[in-house]
Amino acid sequence: MSSISAEATHVSTGTGQPAKKSSIWALALGAIGVVYGDIGTSPLYALKESLNAVREGGEPTGEMIVGVLSLMLWALMLIVTIKYVFIMLRADNEGEGGTLSLMALAERSFGTGTWFIPLLGMVGAALFYGDAIITPAISILSAVEGLELVTPAFDPFVLSISLVIIVGVFAVQSRGTARVASWFGPIIMVWFVALAVGGAAAMTKAPQVLAAFNPLMGAHFLLAHGMAGVFALGAVFLTVTGAEALYADLGHFGRKPIQNAWLVVVLPSLGLNYLGQGALLLTQPAAIENPFFRLYPEWSLLPIVALATLATIIASQAVITGAYSISQQAIQLGLLPRLDVRRTSPTEKGQIYMPAVNWLLMVAVLFLVVTFRNSSALASAYGIAVTGTMVVTVCLASLVARAYWRWPVWKVVLVMTPFFIIDTIFLGANALKIFSGGWLPLLVGGALLTLMLTWRRGVALLKQKTRRQELAICDYWPTLEKRSGNRVPGTAIFLTGQPETIPVALMHNLKHNKVLHKRNLIVSIEPADMPRIAEDERSRAERLSNDLTIVRLRFGYMEDPDVPRALACRRLGLHLNPLETSYYLSRRALRPATRSEMPAWQVRIFIWLARHASDASRYFRIPTDRAIEIGTQITI
Repeated sequence: MSSISAEATHVSTGTGQPAKKSSIWALALGAIGVVYGDIGTSPLYALKESLNAVREGGEPTGEMIVGVLSLMLWALMLIVTIKYVFIMLRADNEGEGGTLSLMALAERSFGTGTWFIPLLGMVGAALFYGDAIITPAISILSAVEGLELVTPAFDPFVLSISLVIIVGVFAVQSRGTARVASWFGPIIMVWFVALAVGGAAAMTKAPQVLAAFNPLMGAHFLLAHGMAGVFALGAVFLTVTGAEALYADLGHFGRKPIQNAWLVVVLPSLGLNYLGQGALLLTQPAAIENPFFRLYPEWSLLPIVALATLATIIASQAVITGAYSISQQAIQLGLLPRLDVRRTSPTEKGQIYMPAVNWLLMVAVLFLVVTFRNSSALASAYGIAVTGTMVVTVCLASLVARAYWRWPVWKVVLVMTPFFIIDTIFLGANALKIFSGGWLPLLVGGALLTLMLTWRRGVALLKQKTRRQELAICDYWPTLEKRSGNRVPGTAIFLTGQPETIPVALMHNLKHNKVLHKRNLIVSIEPADMPRIAEDERSRAERLSNDLTIVRLRFGYMEDPDVPRALACRRLGLHLNPLETSYYLSRRALRPATRSEMPAWQVRIFIWLARHASDASRYFRIPTDRAIEIGTQITI
């Protein structure tokens, strides 16, 4: 869900829009830098950890090496190539991809009355944050550990260097990534060339490694090693971590550029490197300590370590900005409270920075690095969050295929069941690592899922409670007009979630100030289940009297709700003078009720979330000098 993709190339193409070849290949280069940074750094640790899971301290045998390689190659082919590149990239919601986009598309197909669809979406989004925490930690640690091969003198400083790099990556987020994004594609392109060259050179010394293309070698390995083979399968999944980014970044690049980048550059480079590492181990089993860096001659180790560090920083950048994007989507879909969203570019919509998300991620990543201290220990925590997200994705995709694409049941079962089985097997294999580190992403995901469920339920209860207290506008507005003799010049805009009732802020203004403005606008903001809303469909105005107009505004979950700009639309014909317009907002002070429909602990969490939500005027882009907040106290 990276938000730095289209900015890197300054060209865009939708999944259904034809584009010039030059534009497609420019976007493909951008996709290489952003989409494939995560999966592109997996060779640093994937094969080593897969063999460590089964070799029991001794040197790996040829049967182990070829068997594990076969599993890795076919994981790339089945999960990434077939499932994501050829199938999931077609499951777009108005050109956007990702778990929450798929959830919104499924809700649109089945209706909002189904409880299990938003639950699946929330589970997938919560698990993504677990992945977002582990990816920078394991990637940067793996790259910096290569310094130990340059000279053992670096050994005591690996942890410190990693911590400094991580702090630096998060510290520069507020500056935006537009300036450096244009470098991401070329740098990662050089990285993939290095992967391919190092792997191809090693393969020439042990061409028998090509036997790994036979899927029977992988099946034989699993049957021969029992539970040890299952543990190895959990580590094999490290090969495809980052595959969700293919789908999540669909809206930024479009289907064809992502597909071209994978088929032409990424898949061949990864395949050559893994085969090269396997060939090296067939001839030098002792190189298992770090087979990736052993592919390269000693004179090139320092530049390769530097290139690997740059690649892991870029991979981390993509995950961090992805966390911003998914947080923004969750807020718009009503799964999280409002958070401060800052734009870091005046021209690029995808350039956002969320301070709360940024610093919480940084603290979590630093905690991981200090706690686990090396990439091998962190590998046990990696995988379960990604496999969980993939299972959620295939479940939601099955629902969309049946209800939205109108596939017959037999076709849904035939296409989706094999991927569900494969993802579930990988999930089961990674579940064996729960007690050795896999508990961490589950803990993070569980905590975030609890917050989302609490917020969603609390908001629903709050709406029910306030709806019972509010008056129907059609019934009571004529009476209010008659009773209010004093009129003040200008326009009063009242923001509300229920345009059919009189806003609390308006009632309190009448109660305490005894006045009405000459013009009154009741504005409701409705989140849409699509990423973006066309300007001619964004707003709708209904004039109830000479003094009162109801305006309904719609914003997609990938958009920032800019209320003043939306109200200035000429089609509405409101002709607002900014200097004579005041915005009235209700600020609710929540208190726990003696009896509540939610458990007491959940009520406390909801109230805490509500108190720490960002300021409404800032979130809706309302000028602070024109905003008036009127407080009310509500028990929940």
